[in-house]
Amino acid sequence: MKLEVSELTALFQDYKGAADDPITIRMIMTDSRKKARQSLFVPIVGESFDAHDFIKGAIENGATATLWQKDKPVPHLVPTDFPVFFVEDTTKALQDLAHYYLKKIDPVIVGVTGSNGKTTTKDMVAAVLRTKFNTHKTQGNFNNHIGLPLTVLSMETRTEAVVLEMGMDRAGEISVLSKLAEPDYAIITNIGESHIENLGSREGIAKAKLEIRDGLTGPCIMDGDEPLLSEALQQEGAVSCGFHQGLDYVAEIQQLSDDQTTFTVNGDTYELPMAGRHNAKNASYVIALAHKLGISHEQIQQGFGQIEASGMRFEKHEGKNGALIINDAYNASPTSMKAVIEIIRNLTSKSKKVLVLGDMYELGEKSEQLHAGVAEAIDPEIDAVYTIGVHSKQITDAVERNSSGIETAHFTEKKALSHHIQSNLTEDTVVLIKASRGMKLEELLDDLVN
Repeated sequence: MKLEVSELTALFQDYKGAADDPITIRMIMTDSRKKARQSLFVPIVGESFDAHDFIKGAIENGATATLWQKDKPVPHLVPTDFPVFFVEDTTKALQDLAHYYLKKIDPVIVGVTGSNGKTTTKDMVAAVLRTKFNTHKTQGNFNNHIGLPLTVLSMETRTEAVVLEMGMDRAGEISVLSKLAEPDYAIITNIGESHIENLGSREGIAKAKLEIRDGLTGPCIMDGDEPLLSEALQQEGAVSCGFHQGLDYVAEIQQLSDDQTTFTVNGDTYELPMAGRHNAKNASYVIALAHKLGISHEQIQQGFGQIEASGMRFEKHEGKNGALIINDAYNASPTSMKAVIEIIRNLTSKSKKVLVLGDMYELGEKSEQLHAGVAEAIDPEIDAVYTIGVHSKQITDAVERNSSGIETAHFTEKKALSHHIQSNLTEDTVVLIKASRGMKLEELLDDLVN
């Protein structure tokens, strides 16, 4: 990024210090412990911390100006010429600054949300847009009310397109992000069960995801197979994608392999270097967007071949004894867990298939029912199912009721689970690790991977 301190005087008119001097800001600092030369320090106030307390470290580590909550006294250690911009709320001011910077750079803005697949879809969108535009995208999990403005404010000034992932825990949160970003295009990948504890029902989740339209200035590309979006798809600017005939963009699977999905969309053939039927649908959203932006079939295919996937999403590792370990432990919901189990069922490179599944969070009073429902995706193609946690035991219990011949075991400690898995690793084994982020099941990799 590049901003002059003097630009902030129009946004934040209550200030002191040398705010009119030619001082350049090249990054945002929210962690005063990290060196960040020519940075604007934004002290975030949380439930258990107040970063205003760390202004001394921020200045020592390169801050050249700061936003400052009006009711907080400015310490005497702050130099008199140090630019301080007084605001009611530093988080809201950060969002206002990001909105200003988006207007200044004026890229094509794409917002992506959904219960599952939004990060993968974001990565696909960015890869395809890079064939035509200088493109910036959300990194990691920077998709909330703080992460999204930080993503925006890390854009280079030459950015031509930005892909912003929009996440949420509660109603109203995506509305804030959409109004901040004012996307030119939006994608809603699907409606699942994530955060049903806070939103009450899938209907509540759908309503929350549709908030992405609150700041939208152009088309909304949506899951045409989802009945809960049928009304929204009748509105002007809606674009439907999915597997059902009659949608605007219809995906049809041609061939599935361990590492590739070949499919058509409206008759044109594409190859995706990812396994899974659900990824063909994710790709159909990208194709619909690409057509809106005048990106050719050849460029779309080129982009699909250059996808930079975010971490812990179907990461493949060489395990002990030649086994294949797949780390998909970034997060989980019933929908995403079933989808990745389907991929494992269809794998042809390994004959022994082991599922290691942990708890899925924020499912509320339906948690036991939704965990048990995962067993619907588990058939005799799977050799073993090991679970860990509290609610995940519902999965192994349901598998035991529904299927014979599948080994099952439930664990309460990772070390015991790890030892059990290691004793079963062979050259013909594939192990899937999948759970909600808070379970930290990626810690199993240390014992399972060479």
